[in-house]
Amino acid sequence: MGEENKNYVEIWGDNVKLKDLGIAMALCISFALGGYILAPGDAPQPLIIGLIGGVVGFISSSIIIKPKRTISKMDGDE
Repeated sequence: MGEENKNYVEIWGDNVKLKDLGIAMALCISFALGGYILAPGDAPQPLIIGLIGGVVGFISSSIIIKPKRTISKMDGDE
């Protein structure tokens, strides 16, 4: 890795910043667990509200954390 890539860690074949990964995990976990704990009623409601909270956490983290990839198109001689 070069000097500019030292801040990245390889996870599942993709390079990510630990700070961004931590922010995304904290958001998703807090929304999902908060929805599960605060959900009223019995059996299926906490699970459904927790899953909705996970989706809301995913959407909010994808809005907050911008992608850092650059895509370049190469001419097709290879």
